[in-house]
Amino acid sequence: MQNCYTSGMDTERIARRFLVALRGHRSQVQWSRRLGYRSNVAYAWESGRRFPTAAETFRAIGRAGHDLAAELERFYGREPPVHDLADPREVARFLDDLRGDVSITDLARRADVSRYQLTRWLSGQTQPRLPDFFAVVEAASLRLVDLIACFVDPTSIDELADLWRRIEARRTGAARLPWTQGVLRVLELGGYRALPAHDDAWVANALGVPPEVVATCVSFLADTGQIVPDGARWRPERLAVDTRLRPEVGRQLKAHWTEVARERILQGDPGQFSYNVFSVNRADLERIRELHLAYYRALRAIVSESRDAEIVAVANVQLFALER
Repeated sequence: MQNCYTSGMDTERIARRFLVALRGHRSQVQWSRRLGYRSNVAYAWESGRRFPTAAETFRAIGRAGHDLAAELERFYGREPPVHDLADPREVARFLDDLRGDVSITDLARRADVSRYQLTRWLSGQTQPRLPDFFAVVEAASLRLVDLIACFVDPTSIDELADLWRRIEARRTGAARLPWTQGVLRVLELGGYRALPAHDDAWVANALGVPPEVVATCVSFLADTGQIVPDGARWRPERLAVDTRLRPEVGRQLKAHWTEVARERILQGDPGQFSYNVFSVNRADLERIRELHLAYYRALRAIVSESRDAEIVAVANVQLFALER
């Protein structure tokens, strides 16, 4: 299967390499016996003669010694909505959660599977084979490599090794040069695309930063393949840089944008800056937290549906108890 949503990712080859990496130093026969099969099922899987379902794969992952619940929490960066993907019903819930607001039709197109198949997988009526599961995960989240990294070393899979190194370099760079996030968004603006050529000063003005900051960010983005030449301008490449596997990077970025907000407040810049220090019982604080999350999801939905972008903005949304 070719998943054409990102870089022609061959999920069948990746699934085979993943299964080899998961087996590790064990022989195929030993591994098959450990999984409870009388036949050499490891050979069948790794040769591509047949593939395990997603649930079978996660049962094997558990047998390999991984704590599924802990690794899913690492993947999500929070308490996950599912805990045991060895359960076929949990696989369906996991894929549906990753889908979010994306329609089944759009997700099926992205994953290069039939809408009928995808509907049955999401409802739990049938189970996706491992390559199909990988294709849907990538199409829904652009985080297949991150999921695989929770269980095996991605550099041991030839098809993913270079991509993983680039993703890690981008995560590290995001922490070192947080304004790259803003520069990427400016390159999506209609005003930038209308320029005859790239102009650091124009980008700097759109962000309210010095041109030399933009020049450093553009150089890094080009070196790490996050932007590519588009005539005399730059065009962002579609590749998610998710920080949940590197929570320290996420914390640095949150602190950066909070500090930017602080500077804008002190300078008297226009914007919606507000706060409310309040006392409340713990049950109501949880209700407020749910409202906070609902607002953030609604915000992201509006952003994803917005067309003809004209401006780059930041939403700092914070809620925390003052006790430690």
